[in-house]
Amino acid sequence: MSARGRWSDLTARIGSALVLVAVSLAAILAGGIVFQGFIAVVCGAMIWELVRMLDPAMRGRALWLGLIAAIAVLVAVQLPALYSALLLLAVALAGGVVMPRGRVILVLYGALILLAGYEMIALRAVSMMWLFWLILVVIASDVAGYFAGKTMGGPKFWPRISPNKTWSGTIAGWIGAALVGLAFAVTRDLTLALVPFSMLVALAAQMGDIAESAIKRRVGVKDASALIPGHGGLLDRFDGMLGAALFVLLVGAWVGLPQGVV
Repeated sequence: MSARGRWSDLTARIGSALVLVAVSLAAILAGGIVFQGFIAVVCGAMIWELVRMLDPAMRGRALWLGLIAAIAVLVAVQLPALYSALLLLAVALAGGVVMPRGRVILVLYGALILLAGYEMIALRAVSMMWLFWLILVVIASDVAGYFAGKTMGGPKFWPRISPNKTWSGTIAGWIGAALVGLAFAVTRDLTLALVPFSMLVALAAQMGDIAESAIKRRVGVKDASALIPGHGGLLDRFDGMLGAALFVLLVGAWVGLPQGVV
């Protein structure tokens, strides 16, 4: 591939990324119902994209399922954690019931979307810095992986599922995440355990990306939708964040997060 072709999508990606960052930052800083509503809308839109990908004949119902998902996220954040999880899992299961095709994928990936959205809201309620750490880890992993993969190339990470991802980009993503973890550990006087933990979060983000790539390959589409120029759909942009947020949710619930992180 020529240098021009290799970077042909960069302008659109940067422009869209700047808009996404501005909107997301405004919602994070506002907090409260504004941030909750923002996350709920994003989750609902991703469910809409997922349903349309899995079964184009479900375009009419996709909007309703997305709306129900958004409402469920808003309700879940008002409930105790256990009831929140049960509600979101029930919504994912209900969505699978009405799907004639791809119901298992909708249940599993739909649950991932809803639980990840719930965790983003929960992190913002606990600490804005906690949320910024998670976002910056995913961004650093994504950006470092993108540029390292484009410039260095090399062996593919998982060619059957994600043919564009390379080992060089994957490892660069881990390094980028480690640097974010180190920066937070030093500047916020936190445990250095945050460094390897950040690398694990980056790996979870990469697995979220690969999971969405596997779904797209299965249904034969390039992008989840065309909502975001240069990025495809919201699922294409936030797939890594889904994996990372779910990983943090599970680790926090089972064994706790690195000591000193607030």
